[in-house]
Amino acid sequence: MTETLTVSTPLIRWEGDRGTYHLVSIKGEHAETIAMHARIEKLEMGTRRGFGSVKVVAQIGETRWKSSVFPQDKSREWILLVSKKVMRAEDLAKDDQIALQLELL
Repeated sequence: MTETLTVSTPLIRWEGDRGTYHLVSIKGEHAETIAMHARIEKLEMGTRRGFGSVKVVAQIGETRWKSSVFPQDKSREWILLVSKKVMRAEDLAKDDQIALQLELL
């Protein structure tokens, strides 16, 4: 069962001890949909994926890649990291509004 979500969200820059990362945060109704997908997957498979992640195919503009989204705040928010390669290909910068498609796998 695959489901596709379309999300509009800003690109966030996060600086940690190990470097700087760019990511998007998925909240609200879309986060609930991902959380439900994760619960169904756990029931079907009997286990969770690492860190409670959900496999996705993400697309921003013409750039499409396989990745995972990771739960934050008890699954009320999900995080997708955006690589430098994607940022260069789509000419993205911090605070840009992103039109993101996520295919939940």
